[in-house]
Amino acid sequence: MRLAVRIVGDLRQLLAAEVRASERAAMTAIRAETEQVKQELRRQVTSSFGGNARGIANAWRSQVFPRSGQSLRPAGLVWTKVPNVIDAFERGALIRAKGGRKFLAIPTGFNAARGRRGRGEKGLRVTPAQIVASGQGFLRPFQSGRGFVWCLPLRQGEQTGRRRRTRLVAGGLTEIGTGNRKGREAWARGMLQRGMVPMFLLLPQVKLAKRLDVKGAAERGLRRLPARFVAAWERESRGSAP
Repeated sequence: MRLAVRIVGDLRQLLAAEVRASERAAMTAIRAETEQVKQELRRQVTSSFGGNARGIANAWRSQVFPRSGQSLRPAGLVWTKVPNVIDAFERGALIRAKGGRKFLAIPTGFNAARGRRGRGEKGLRVTPAQIVASGQGFLRPFQSGRGFVWCLPLRQGEQTGRRRRTRLVAGGLTEIGTGNRKGREAWARGMLQRGMVPMFLLLPQVKLAKRLDVKGAAERGLRRLPARFVAAWERESRGSAP
């Protein structure tokens, strides 16, 4: 049996066209996979910490190289603008007080005016230095004996609004809110009866739970990449076929 093979067209042009198709396929695959890894990491953050962590989720960024043109050897980079936060929750880090201090001061949900942050002067947290300077802070030990709750005395401020809502003022330093609470007036009266509000938890150390899997997301992306490249190459080859 004799087989005859004949190349139709210019071999160099055919090879060059195939190289260009493979370059486009490589760039397409790396762009898609880089974006998918970034979106997976963003979803990990929001699913672990809820909608309030949207800023940390959006801190995941990506870039594909080369930034322009085509290449057979492209690269995708995914990084975060808050690496220390991500690293701590990926490792499940143990955090201890530094500088010879005995305790970490962890702000509670009460330690922000109206329960919110970043809304001008009414959204700033009270600092430990402010509590010390006020001379009003006092401690309540945990039943376990492993830490303390750092409190401020609570008083009623002037009632405001058409419904004369009760304002609660902690140590004269900040207002704690009753907004967005069911039965907020009853809640406010109950707080006033206790006469104090917890501002900080004082703990010698905190063990963060492992909530993120950055390495796993990267490895899954690498496993998907070859199949993505082959599929893109087949599409490019069909599109460039005479």
